[in-house]
Amino acid sequence: MKATAVVIEKPEHLAVSELELTPPGDADVVVDILWSGISTGTERLLWTGRMPDFPGMGYPLVPGYESVGCIAAAGPDSGRQEGEMVFVPGAACYGEVRGLFGGAASRVVVPGAKVVPLPQGLEEEGVLLALAATAYHAIFQGQPPQSHLLPELIVGHGVLGRLLARIAVATGGSPVVWEVNPERQEGAEGYEVLHPERDERRDYGRIIDVSGDAGLLDTLIARLARGGEVVLAGFYSQPLSFAFPPAFMREARLRCAAEWQPGDLTEINNLIGSGRVSLHALITHRHPVSEARQAYQTAFGDPRCLKMILDWRSGR
Repeated sequence: MKATAVVIEKPEHLAVSELELTPPGDADVVVDILWSGISTGTERLLWTGRMPDFPGMGYPLVPGYESVGCIAAAGPDSGRQEGEMVFVPGAACYGEVRGLFGGAASRVVVPGAKVVPLPQGLEEEGVLLALAATAYHAIFQGQPPQSHLLPELIVGHGVLGRLLARIAVATGGSPVVWEVNPERQEGAEGYEVLHPERDERRDYGRIIDVSGDAGLLDTLIARLARGGEVVLAGFYSQPLSFAFPPAFMREARLRCAAEWQPGDLTEINNLIGSGRVSLHALITHRHPVSEARQAYQTAFGDPRCLKMILDWRSGR
C-alpha cells in the first residue's frame, strides 16, 4: 500500500513523493486524509533547519500533526469503524522516511487509539484540534477549569493566540491580546486586541506568551503583578534569559506549557461540540497538494495567513 506524502528532504527542500506504507495491524486504522494543516511553529523550524535536536530528529521526514480524514479500513482491535471522520495527530508509517510528525500524506496507517472522532459537522476546521488542545493545555495544564488559571494577557494574535482568547472567553475570562502587526489586529471575538504601546497596565496576574520571541521576557515580567505568572506557550529556538531584580521584586513565576495531553483533546472537543468555542475564520488559505511548496512558503512568509491547509482530495 502506498501514499503520496509531503517530504522535507533537507531544510528548505520539499518534494511530494510516493511512499510505501507500513502494513496495518489488528489495532490500526487506515485513514484517507482529506485536509492537513501547516504549523507555523514546529514545521517552520523543521523547514528552516532550526529545530533543536531530539531523539528521532533527522531528514528526510514527513511533517504534519494536523490532519483530518475518513477511516478507510479498521482493524478488529482498533476500536474504530470504517467511514468515521477523524482527527489524526500524526503518523509514523513510512519505513526509513521519518514521520515528524507524519500527517501530511494522502493516506496513513495509525493506531486506532490515536485518532479522535470529530464533532458532528466539523470538517476541514478539524485540522485545528491540535492547536485548540494546545491552547487548552496552556491555560489549564491538566487542572479543572478555574477562574484563577485564566490568562489576563495573551501575547500574539495568530491562530494559537486567538484560540487561547476564545477558550478564555468561553470559560469566563476577558483577556487582552497584544499584537504588533496591524494585519493581525482584526478578528477579536469578545476580547480586546492592543498594540503593547497602547497598554498601560502593569498588574497582570497571568500572561501567556505565544509569540515565540525569546527577547520578550523582561517586557512581560515588567507587566506582572506581585506573584504573577508568565506562561511560555510558544516555541523558542533561541535561549531565554531575563533580568533577575524585577522578577525578584515581583516574586514572578515562569511556567512552560508543552504539548497537549489526551484529556485536553477531550475537553476542547466537548467545548467545540457544544458550540462554546468556535473554530471559524481561522483557516485563511488553502492549496491543493500539487502546490505544496507554494503553500509552505505562504504559510511561513505571509502575515495575513493564519492557517494554511493542504487539500488532499484531488491528489490521491
